[in-house]
Amino acid sequence: MLSRRLLKNLDFSVIIVTSLIILVSLIIIGSATHINTPSEDRYWYVQRQGIFALMNVIFIFVMLHFDYKSLAKFGNTLYGINLVMLLAVMFVGQSALGAQRWIQIGPISLQPSEFSKLIMIISLASLLDKKMGKLNSFKEIIPVFLYVGIPFLLVLKQPDLGTSLVFLAILFGMIFVAGINSKHLLLIFSAAAAFMPIFWHFLKDYQKMRLTVFIDPNVDPLGSGYHIIQSKIAIGSGMLFGKGLFAGTQSQLNFLPENHTDFIFAVIGEELGFVGAVIILLLYFFLLYRGIKIAGLAKDNFGTLLATGITSMLTFHVLVNVGMTAGIMPVTGIPLPLMSYGVSSLTTNMISIGILLNIYMRRQKILF
Repeated sequence: MLSRRLLKNLDFSVIIVTSLIILVSLIIIGSATHINTPSEDRYWYVQRQGIFALMNVIFIFVMLHFDYKSLAKFGNTLYGINLVMLLAVMFVGQSALGAQRWIQIGPISLQPSEFSKLIMIISLASLLDKKMGKLNSFKEIIPVFLYVGIPFLLVLKQPDLGTSLVFLAILFGMIFVAGINSKHLLLIFSAAAAFMPIFWHFLKDYQKMRLTVFIDPNVDPLGSGYHIIQSKIAIGSGMLFGKGLFAGTQSQLNFLPENHTDFIFAVIGEELGFVGAVIILLLYFFLLYRGIKIAGLAKDNFGTLLATGITSMLTFHVLVNVGMTAGIMPVTGIPLPLMSYGVSSLTTNMISIGILLNIYMRRQKILF
C-alpha cells in the first residue's frame, strides 16, 4: 500500500487540471456527436470515453504503488515489444482514412503508434540514463538517432506523418536535457533543413497536398483545404463568448469534419468562444509547466528524462493540434491530449500523467 507520506507528496494541482480537461472533453465530445448518432446511442462516444477514463484512473492508482525507477530495467524489452506492435500493424492492421494504423481487438480499435510514443519515452530514457553528459561526439549521438529512427520509419510507413514527428519532438527534448553539445545540435538541425527537399519526394500525394493547402487552403477548398477552411470559420464565428454549448452551427450541422477527434478545439472555439479557448489553453499551459517542474525536481536522471520526454510529447501535441485548427500549422491528424476522442490516445496520455505523478511523489530521496 502507498504510505501516507507518499500520498501527501502527490501533485494535486496536476490531478485537478487533468480532471478539468477530461471533464470539458466529455462535454465537448457530447456536443459534437449527439446529433450525428442514433437517439438510443446519442451519447455513446461520451460514455465510451468516460468509461475508459475511469479505467485509466484505476490503472494509474495501481501504478503509483510501484517506483517509476523499475521501468528502467525494462527499456530494451519494451523497445522490442514496440517494434513487434508496429510491425504487426503492417500485416494485420485495419485501414481507415487512407492509413493502416489500427488493430481490432474485439469491439476495441487500438492504435499501436499512440502507445509507441510512451514506450519510446521509457526505453529512450533508459538508454540516455547511461549516456547522461556523454553526448559530446557523433559516435555517441548516432546510435541514439538510429534507436529512435527504426520506430520512426515504421510509423511513417503506415503512413502517419504526424505521430512520426512526435518521435522527433521527444528525441530532441530528451537529448537536450541529456547534455548534447549545442554545436552538434545545430549541425543536426542544419542537416535536417538541407534534407527537406529530398524528404518531400518521399511524402504521399495527400501529404504533399496538406502542406500545399496549409499555405493556401483555397487551392483545394472542397478537398484537402476543406478541413482548415471549416475549422477557421468555426473558431472565428465563436467570437468572444461563443455560440453556447450544443449551439455551434459548423459542428452541429456537420460542416466541420472530425469534430470530436482532431478538430475538437475548433468546436471549443465556436461554442465557448475566445474566452473558453483561452481558459483551455491556460489549463494546458499549467499542465506543461508542472511537467517541466517535475523534470527539474526528479531525484535521478531517469526521472528527469522520463518527465522531459512526456512533457515534450504533450507540448508538441498541443502546439500542433491547436495550430492546425487555427490554420497556422499543416493538418497532420495529431489529437489534442486528453481532449480528443480516442481510447488509445486517452490511455497513453493518462498513463503519461500517472508517470509524472509517480516521479513527483518520489522526488525526495529522504523518503527512501
